[in-house]
Amino acid sequence: MSQPGPLALAPATADALARWLDIEAATRDRSVHTITAYRADLLAFLAFLGGHHGAPATPKSLAGLRQGDMRAFAASERARGLGARSLARRQSAVRSFLRWLSDREGHDLSAALAARSPKYARSLPRPLTPAQAQGALDMIAAGHDTPWVAARDVAVTTLLWGCGLRISEALALDGADWPFREALTIGGKGGKERQVPVLPVARAAVGTYLRLCPWRLAPDQPLFRGVRGSRLGSGQIAAALRRARAALGLPPTATPHALRHSFATHLLAAGGDLRTIQELLGHASLSTTQVYTGVDDAHLMAVYRAAHPRG
Repeated sequence: MSQPGPLALAPATADALARWLDIEAATRDRSVHTITAYRADLLAFLAFLGGHHGAPATPKSLAGLRQGDMRAFAASERARGLGARSLARRQSAVRSFLRWLSDREGHDLSAALAARSPKYARSLPRPLTPAQAQGALDMIAAGHDTPWVAARDVAVTTLLWGCGLRISEALALDGADWPFREALTIGGKGGKERQVPVLPVARAAVGTYLRLCPWRLAPDQPLFRGVRGSRLGSGQIAAALRRARAALGLPPTATPHALRHSFATHLLAAGGDLRTIQELLGHASLSTTQVYTGVDDAHLMAVYRAAHPRG
């Protein structure tokens, strides 16, 4: 006998969810990706409640949630194979929605909100050494039979390592961004802009690519193009780095994002301070930069003591 499909979302609940997502996007600068993830998290939770209680969840029924309901949801997600980190994020989104709903409806959801998220070990980034990063770029330069494609891949990876850009930020650049000035204005997560200095080597790498590229540069067109002229996707850069790390014997963690990690750790090793690196990376919190660069608490306190006027 087949299992019944998920219950339809109650209209009042669908309206509440849409309103909450709109508020998160408008007032808390959530990115499109974050809002999409939040929607998926809440739909999974509400679908579970519908099956668990045998009726679609409504704002009124949500007022009766208890810790047992939250634990049952967590157990269901774990049984489906959701990892501790993903589950913690999912439960965080659910709690945020429930807090907002309790404020709006005047419900007491303290019992449900008291449920704890699972603990997980936060994995630290594994940056490349300067020699490994340079070796990867050299291998990428020689790793494609089409000269303009090789130059393109080198230009993109140089922006990741030399400027600390996210792969999505590099690939979002348009013709209007060229020629690069001393600094690039980058629109990062949540629509927050930051200024990123451009090293001469990065400017030169992009210039070489543009001289070889068969596609005409236009202000409203992508700066980095695929072989058919459309905006370059991250998969091609990941593949180029995958070939390079296989040739050099680098670990699987040598990904495009690892080059951004490397930018941060190499700056820190050269005497850069965490606050500056935080701004360059576009992190909202210094604690994120601390983890990102592998800085321990002792190093962080030393930075504070050196920078604080009463240190």
